[in-house]
Amino acid sequence: MATLVSFHAHPDDESIQTGGTLAKAAAAGHRVILVFATRGEHGEVDDGFLGDEERLEHRREDESRRSGEILGAQRVEFLGYHDSGMMGTAENDLPTAFWQADVEEAAERLAAILREEGADVLTVYDSDGGYGHPDHIQVHRVGVRAAERAGTPRVFEATMNRDHIRRVMQAAIEAGSIPAEEVPDVTEMDSFGRPESVITTSVDVRDFLAAKRASMAAHASQIDEQSFFLAMPEEAFAESFGTEWYIRHGVPEGHRDDDLFAGLG
Repeated sequence: MATLVSFHAHPDDESIQTGGTLAKAAAAGHRVILVFATRGEHGEVDDGFLGDEERLEHRREDESRRSGEILGAQRVEFLGYHDSGMMGTAENDLPTAFWQADVEEAAERLAAILREEGADVLTVYDSDGGYGHPDHIQVHRVGVRAAERAGTPRVFEATMNRDHIRRVMQAAIEAGSIPAEEVPDVTEMDSFGRPESVITTSVDVRDFLAAKRASMAAHASQIDEQSFFLAMPEEAFAESFGTEWYIRHGVPEGHRDDDLFAGLG
């Protein structure tokens, strides 16, 4: 069996980006480790949601640990940086923000975990962080460098398949599920994820969607029952989230596979 370390910017990112993959890996007997750069201090929460004197970062840490249990993670760690907020906000400039972290220093914090665990596989994000969030971009930079420092042999960039998203939206329009005017412009779609042509690895997680959905629900401070994710009918959820997409480092152009662990013991 192998060890997978999945590196994320904020609590709940692991559910949306990689939840099915992590649950599938754990069910197969692999060791799964979750690492978060931040505790998501600048997430939005409704007035009155938190208890008296309760801090959002503490709630989100608890939610992360519950999510980890649901997905089968055997260890959950935080690197200790602060949420940088959305691109262009004042939080980007705070000295403790992950966006401001020295890449080599942050990479060594992660590399120490990779070495300790003898990690075989690391997941990060694509170089744009999926959609341009500063902390997600920094996960890519720090994660790739950490793998180099630790000698972790397999690195996969979690991403979104923008061509698949277009197909799902088009099917929803044709079925009358959503009005055409609510679909983002094609040029806007080009800022999400990567085209299918560069995606190397497509992991079928349909058998693990209950765990993925429960993991999302564990992050109640950020994903409530009426959210886009949890209000989606099961069939639509399966079509949208039944495959998780990655770009594997170091493979030849045109390489395609469906397993982060193929060829490992």
